[in-house]
Amino acid sequence: MTPQKSNMNIKPIKTKADYQQALKRLELIFDAKKGTPEGDELEILGILIDHYEVRHFPVDLPDPVEAIKFRMEQLGYTQNDLAKLLGHKGRASEILSRKRKLSIEMIRQLHTSMNIPADVLLQAY
Repeated sequence: MTPQKSNMNIKPIKTKADYQQALKRLELIFDAKKGTPEGDELEILGILIDHYEVRHFPVDLPDPVEAIKFRMEQLGYTQNDLAKLLGHKGRASEILSRKRKLSIEMIRQLHTSMNIPADVLLQAY
């Protein structure tokens, strides 16, 4: 598919209709080469779309317990591995079942050892 000629009629994305139109145009020029008029339009359109999406479709931080479970899965950790990290088997179970809140020391340990962002772990759950 050859990109259509650039009309460089770029404007701020203010409405859902503007957003849909921008997405359609982006799809048409998606394979444009860098340094061409279409490539420049693609880059600018991408920035505008991203700006609109950040404002209108914010992504919340994940739930702390779900983040721990997800990271455990990624690392191949079992509940026993988590217990060793936190120092007590019962503590790991209580945290994963939401019966115990994370202490500051646990947050530090999870952040350092499992590389889970502290801002995710600090949220209330």
